[in-house]
Amino acid sequence: MRLAIALILFAAMTAAAPPLRAHGTPDSFAELAEKALPAVVNISTRQTVERQRSPDLPQFPPGSPFEEFFRKFFDREPGERPDAPPRRATSLGSGFIVDPSGIIVTNHHVIDKADEILVRLQDDRELKAEVVGRDPKTDLAVLRVESDEPLPFLEFGDSDETRVGDWVIAIGNPFGFASTVTAGIVSARKRDIRAGPYDDFIQTDAAINKGNSGGPMLNLEGRVIGVNTAITSPSGGSVGIGFAVPASLAAPVIDQLRRFRETRRGWLGVRIQNVTEEIAAAFEGFGEPRGALVAAVLPDSPADRGGLQAGDIVLSFDGKQVEKMRALPRIVSDAEVGATVPVEVWRKGKVERLEVVVGRLEENDPASASAENATSEYPIEALGLVVARPNDELRKEYELDEDALERGGLVIVGVAPGSDAEEKGLEAGDLIIEADQAAVGGPKDLEERIAAVREAGRRSVLLLVNRSGEDRFVAVLLKTEAE
Repeated sequence: MRLAIALILFAAMTAAAPPLRAHGTPDSFAELAEKALPAVVNISTRQTVERQRSPDLPQFPPGSPFEEFFRKFFDREPGERPDAPPRRATSLGSGFIVDPSGIIVTNHHVIDKADEILVRLQDDRELKAEVVGRDPKTDLAVLRVESDEPLPFLEFGDSDETRVGDWVIAIGNPFGFASTVTAGIVSARKRDIRAGPYDDFIQTDAAINKGNSGGPMLNLEGRVIGVNTAITSPSGGSVGIGFAVPASLAAPVIDQLRRFRETRRGWLGVRIQNVTEEIAAAFEGFGEPRGALVAAVLPDSPADRGGLQAGDIVLSFDGKQVEKMRALPRIVSDAEVGATVPVEVWRKGKVERLEVVVGRLEENDPASASAENATSEYPIEALGLVVARPNDELRKEYELDEDALERGGLVIVGVAPGSDAEEKGLEAGDLIIEADQAAVGGPKDLEERIAAVREAGRRSVLLLVNRSGEDRFVAVLLKTEAE
């Protein structure tokens, strides 16, 4: 009898507790995809690539009979004639229309160095595109095509309202397969993947592959909340870790590129660093680590004229809280040039309120371009190195060669003791110009070259390093994952 009663009660409880179901879980993405697909385009580019002589040419006395022989051998690609003309390289990417007049958004790296850009619509029409503007720092670009009729377009949504766990779909042309739709969730927000000074990526597990770059990430309302930009993958294919530039960052940049064909960012004129627990503890009464510590104020800068001082901790700028150091450059860049904005700083045990007139960041001025960025260090564990982007401070500290700096590269600021890099004689102040015979413009480039070397099954990566104006090649063994 008791057993029967217990079973009845258990059945009643089970019936009264319906299975949990996530709010807003869609039965299908078909309707959303059907509306969005016509506004997503395939972007193909063509580029002339000059043949480059191999840097490994042995050195012989001038006039040596071996000199001409080896020069012909090393100056050509495998299977290529010595007198072969420059090659025509092609690449594929994605984009999406944001205005019926023919304005298209994509990634800067999709169209970088392209001689010709072609846009293919869903109805297979192919249109020639011109570049309206580009912004390498956020990896965004705006194109324009001419059409006889209004084009379907997508609108931006509010990415700040997006929560971890929300459904999203990605549309693009992975590996050239046009109009591919994938779905997933928002895995994380505000990711810093060390791709640039304004990193604030949305992370998703929706499948994103080569060719998806520049395509839209959409919420369930069909609005663009991100521009698919990058993936993390040991194999080069999707492993469920993709990144998109959030709409909150992309939309203002795109608006400026459309209006001015360039970005017009705010500028403060300070060098900043993280507020660590140790630094926070050193400021009496400060509390938990937060804000951005001012390491230096550039003379006659907006910060200098506004009264900021070295040792101040910036807590808020233009009414926006600065939770971490890396938040300040983006907040400042978004501020209206010429506007007077409030700034809160921690100074001598209390909060001080200042006012600053926002300056304009001159993109071609190294002093102002690096002002809001501390010497951001990027550990490259596979090489046992810590690198940083060149700036005025590093130029002076290591007396970097100006001719070498014109080629770009990364400055080595740390070498792991006992690493192969140390064994090969690399040291702080060396400038990495190339990796695996490809130019290194930033940490992302270096990591991509390392990934390519691993994928090819090689154990070491060839670095072109400049020290005191002299170039040399160094082959550094890659650490295994076990190490």
